[in-house]
Amino acid sequence: MGDSASPVRPTLDFTASHALSRRLIEGLETVIRGKRSVLEFLVTCILAGGHLLIEDVPGLGKTTLAKTVARLVSRSRKGSHVVFRRIQFTPDLLPYDITGVDVFDPSTGTFVFSPGPVFTNVLLADEINRTTPKVQSALLEVMAEGQVTIGNKTHRMDPFFFVIATQNPVEVEGVYPLPLAQIDRFLMKLRVGYPEAEVEVEIVRDDPSHTVMPEIQAVCGRDEILGARDAVGRVFCDEKLVRAAVGVSAATRTHPGIALGSSPRGSLMLVRAARALALVRDREYVIDQDLIDLVPLVISHRLRMKDARMDPEAVAREITMSQLSRMPY
Repeated sequence: MGDSASPVRPTLDFTASHALSRRLIEGLETVIRGKRSVLEFLVTCILAGGHLLIEDVPGLGKTTLAKTVARLVSRSRKGSHVVFRRIQFTPDLLPYDITGVDVFDPSTGTFVFSPGPVFTNVLLADEINRTTPKVQSALLEVMAEGQVTIGNKTHRMDPFFFVIATQNPVEVEGVYPLPLAQIDRFLMKLRVGYPEAEVEVEIVRDDPSHTVMPEIQAVCGRDEILGARDAVGRVFCDEKLVRAAVGVSAATRTHPGIALGSSPRGSLMLVRAARALALVRDREYVIDQDLIDLVPLVISHRLRMKDARMDPEAVAREITMSQLSRMPY
């Protein structure tokens, strides 16, 4: 998939970007019930141009979430939905099952590229840690660079390429922990969690994944998403907050309980996500609360703790509060 068929994308102003994020969240809420904060962070991830890792047990609506995202976005404002594909990761999967492979065509005597399922707009990488690190790494280039290289030829992805990967908790049998290089490509790591009792009753009664989702109409075009990403880059982030974000990453590298801290990519992604979250929350500027809310989601999964019993989210949150307390106002 490429962007050759796409017209010049619009550059959205802040008002249009605010409205876009609201439409996406409200559209998602028609299917995903009782998880407003999760949906807010999901839309933040989309507008920031990152990818999302969800760690949770099966049956909490992760596949439904990815499908709903794809149905809410059209290829053009009045066109068909963007392409959604799902890859079920299993121990016998091979890298070319994901990226595609050159196939010999006897009629022409040449090799022809047969694209893999990664060539899509919204990709659900289901149970990504059920397969080997070699296969997991097949997603590295495409997530980081937006391209796939097969042989000596590079194939570009569509500019709107969004990965939602799910992984089972490490305590579950038959999983392969994600390499740090792979997990670092995810902007955020979220947990959906179980719904409240009354919400679960509503879900069981209405069954929205079967009754609502098939009827969902697109609320925006893919080019509007790309235009909103341009607007994210124009959201104001004070120099003090930029330094606080860098200070959080730097502090993780010297913390006595952390074996491996956050890289500069973590700092970059934190500021980018904070700008997107500000836009989702109807602001054109970042505040310290944005950093407080995002650090456990953006930084903690990039850490390696010395003691597995330590909670990286709690440590990251503690570091953030310490950094912000020193910030001169």
